[in-house]
Parts: sequence; C-alpha cells; structure tokens
Amino acid sequence: MSTTNPVIYFEIPVNDLRRGEHFYANVFGFAFEKEIIDNYEMALFPFSESRSGISGALAKGDVYIPTKNGVILYFKTDNIDDTLQKVVEYGGHVLYPKTKNNQYNFFVAEFEDSEGNRIALHQRGV
Repeated sequence: MSTTNPVIYFEIPVNDLRRGEHFYANVFGFAFEKEIIDNYEMALFPFSESRSGISGALAKGDVYIPTKNGVILYFKTDNIDDTLQKVVEYGGHVLYPKTKNNQYNFFVAEFEDSEGNRIALHQRGV
C-alpha cells in the first residue's frame, strides 16, 4: 500500500493546443512549457517539486479526445465566481454552478473548457 497520494500526473485532451493554452492561461494565469512527448504535442502546466499537489499537461494527438464524460479534474481556486466569469469570457461554459458543501465547508463548480472537457473547481469555505 502506498503512503503517498495516488495521483501524480494528468493530461487534458485538446483539439487545438494554442486555443487550449490561451484558455487556461487566461482563466488561471498559467504559463506553459511546450514539449513533444512520445510524438504528441504537450503544453505542460507549471510544476515545482517543493510544492504540494500534482501537475499535468494539455495534450494533442490522435489518442487525446476531449469529452465531458469520464474522469473530472478539480482545479483549486481562491474565488470560484471570478474563475467562472473568466471561463465564460474565454469561450467556456458553466455546467454546474457554484455550490456549497456545508458538511465539509467548501465550494465546487464545473465548466466546459474551450476544447469540450468537463473540468471542476474547488474553493475552500470562508
């Protein structure tokens, strides 16, 4: 049995890498590093070994198909309302509005990104 968190990396499928980068850079302020990995175009999210959490990439290629079905990734945000506003401003759509979980004191929301993926947001309660 592992003593660490089980997930270490993710890939978000994109049809248009430039459009996906533009969306995530403007919604979250991310800067990307581009690489070719196993002959697939990747735009790597920021990562620091000294900080908690995981990182991943926007990934373009024949095996990467954007979808609203399946696994849902949660991005941390300090303000879901502001983030959802940017989502819409940069071509996304709100799928599940900001909702409070009273039991654990946090908020969640879900959106469709510029590529057609279902992505979620998490904000600690105030």
